[in-house]
Amino acid sequence: MDTLVICPKCGKSNRVPLGVARKSPICGNCKTDLPLHGAVQEVDFARLRRLVEASDRPVVVDFWASWCGPCRIFAPTFAKTAELASDRFVFAKLNTEESPEAAQAYGIRGIPTLIVFKDGREVDRQSGAIPETAFVQYLNRWA
Repeated sequence: MDTLVICPKCGKSNRVPLGVARKSPICGNCKTDLPLHGAVQEVDFARLRRLVEASDRPVVVDFWASWCGPCRIFAPTFAKTAELASDRFVFAKLNTEESPEAAQAYGIRGIPTLIVFKDGREVDRQSGAIPETAFVQYLNRWA
């Protein structure tokens, strides 16, 4: 099982195996550390667009901010579900404080907001923190 990770330095796509106990992954092109934590990668606006275009699986993005209580409550659910469903989806988190242009471009009005991208385009979104079972059911519509 692997996931697609976009390098923050050179922008190249990297296939990274999941579940392998080793140091953090590095870019095959420029040797930069890749921002992958478990099955979830951190993205900015540019890397998100590249990821959505390059992925052969649906991409699930959690738009969040560090000051947001519901975002912090939902984070473990997102991470756990990503570990369980990484064979069917690519999971990413985008900090709206660090990438406000992404929040503006995608019309994010409240956080957390989940957006599912499939075949390079947005197919659904869900606002607010949701319980794990509801999140899994939500994702099953796009698998």
